Amino acid sequence: MHPLGYFVCVSLLVVGSAKKASDGDKPDWAKKRIQDYSDADLERLLDQWEEDEEPIPADELPDGHPDKPQPQIDMSKLDMSNPEGVMQMTKKGKTVMMFVRVNHFTDRAETEEITSLWQTGLYNNHIQAERFVIEDNRVMFMFRDGGYAWEAKDFLVEQERCEEVQLEQQTYKGNFAVEKEEPKKKEKKDKKKKKKTKAKGTATVEKVEL
Repeated sequence: MHPLGYFVCVSLLVVGSAKKASDGDKPDWAKKRIQDYSDADLERLLDQWEEDEEPIPADELPDGHPDKPQPQIDMSKLDMSNPEGVMQMTKKGKTVMMFVRVNHFTDRAETEEITSLWQTGLYNNHIQAERFVIEDNRVMFMFRDGGYAWEAKDFLVEQERCEEVQLEQQTYKGNFAVEKEEPKKKEKKDKKKKKKTKAKGTATVEKVEL
């Protein structure tokens, strides 16, 4: 910091402290000239300033803060036939994490670039989200107000380079997904088909024996 700026900041702290205590009530270190303050004196001054600060009202705390009261949910307005709508309402004011995978992967730098554009698109739609690249082709979006996560999901699945979105244990394939069906689900379907085929063959053998 520039010396002049540093001096001004310390001066403001000292003046603020001076208003809260008379000279007789001040400790010896607080009676020094600003130029004579040591690092330890400055730390004491900052500690005192923080102690005297008025706490932020609970309802003015940022979204996601553990001490911020949760909004009341009117259960009569919940449409139980719309699970996504219910989740969106119940997650309002709570932190929600979303995982998004990029298709046609080339390298981590491109993933960073593409998902940064998505984040800007969300901001332009008044959706605040923090972004973290967790794998070369996968990112996490964190929403302090989880109620916006489903709006973000609708936006992301429409992006050309979005392979899939995972939100609250649900997977949503992108409109331009390369893998139209999840491999695990496909394996399960194949196994079910094989079991049905075997069951039919067993039944035929039993009829012949009779």
